[in-house]
Amino acid sequence: MTKKRLAALSGTAAFLGLSAALGLVAQQSDILIKITKGERPVIAVPDFRASGEAQQYMGAFNQTLWDDLEKSGVFRMASKSMYPLRVPQQPKDFLPPLPSGTSDSSQRGFRMQDWAGPPVNANYVVFGYAAAQGEQLALFGWLYNVTQTTAQAAQVLGKIYLGGLDEAGARKVAHEFAADILGQFGIKSLLGSKIYFVSDRTGHKEIWSMDHDGGNQSQLTFFKSISTMPGASPDGSKIAFTTFVRGTPQITIFSTASRNRLPFYNQRASLNAFPSFTPDGNQILYSSTATGISQIYIANTDGSGFRRISSVQSIEVEPKVNPKNASEIVFVSGRSGVPQIYRMNIDGADVTRLTTGEGHAVNPAWSPDGQHIAFAWTRGYEPGNFNVFVMDVATRQFVQLTHGVGRNENPTWAPDGRHIVFSSNRSGSTQIWTMLADGTQLQRLTSQGRNEKPVWSAQ
Repeated sequence: MTKKRLAALSGTAAFLGLSAALGLVAQQSDILIKITKGERPVIAVPDFRASGEAQQYMGAFNQTLWDDLEKSGVFRMASKSMYPLRVPQQPKDFLPPLPSGTSDSSQRGFRMQDWAGPPVNANYVVFGYAAAQGEQLALFGWLYNVTQTTAQAAQVLGKIYLGGLDEAGARKVAHEFAADILGQFGIKSLLGSKIYFVSDRTGHKEIWSMDHDGGNQSQLTFFKSISTMPGASPDGSKIAFTTFVRGTPQITIFSTASRNRLPFYNQRASLNAFPSFTPDGNQILYSSTATGISQIYIANTDGSGFRRISSVQSIEVEPKVNPKNASEIVFVSGRSGVPQIYRMNIDGADVTRLTTGEGHAVNPAWSPDGQHIAFAWTRGYEPGNFNVFVMDVATRQFVQLTHGVGRNENPTWAPDGRHIVFSSNRSGSTQIWTMLADGTQLQRLTSQGRNEKPVWSAQ
């Protein structure tokens, strides 16, 4: 199988037309409310100050803390232009509430009602200070629910964080503080998670990794060939991908800790590709042309015990197992004429088409809750221009997240279930972007070379 043919399997087609059903807006709202959990509390995050040598690093701290909370999608950020001039740095700075009908502009900012009332109108305020302690930066941080009447009742979080006395240390404690704040709202922080992706910045397509915010970009493979289509194990300990290093596309597995290759038996075939792990991490689903046409197989993580799941005279690729139901998979099939997304049991039974048959639908990815998939679709757009959609699998209602900005492909979910990473050529070249699962808070993570096919791993 040629490289050109392999690219076609994951990719592009033609379909024009628009669908504007009156019920679509309501369906979209229902889906987004289900994902984003509805109304967001308002949080005020005034800039922190520090004593001594630590002050020079507070710019990095304040920006990182703000970005982590804003991009979490959990809060509405109260505008800093509305904050009082005086900002508490520790709990003892708060004064008792004023009697009803009275005011004290000289101490405005030191009472919780100054933050809960207009013009800030916050539900929560983050405050604290930092100091240099030897070679370390010590952060003292608090989160208060300012709708409470007393400081004692208002405290939600109070903790000390330590980092290096430099910008990296300031960013570290900001990330940790933000993670703890999010934890108070039952939200899993993305701190420690990794994004694996394909980059040609060295002249060859290799597998790379980076932090959730685009930091620490690092090359994983050095095959000087084409390595593509990464898939991460649920615990983040392994990364499987397709490589042409031996001529025909085969599956290779790496340990993410040691970056050493692990054993995997590839069937004799012109293509073994599109690997993805089962929820327990003990098996891999993939596509193989061992019988002449690309079909879906399952095997142990060393390639042993493989067996065929699908059996039709159509190309079947991109199998993904439901993380909450190991007996259910989604995949891409050409059995209806053009690539569409289907679901079936892991034994190959109960096959159902999820997408409508319009355009080309590819790149399905389960959300962590096992209820939604993100995917790329040409529905309603010029040939070749994919957009990212999210579907509620039970109801088959869907919502479009990207609109008219080039090719937007290969969406996968973050471990928090609130973010999606994808590739897009909206900036002129194909790069990795993230967004909230409602299509907002777009952030570009890469810039060197062409970068594509991201997958988000828990670590």
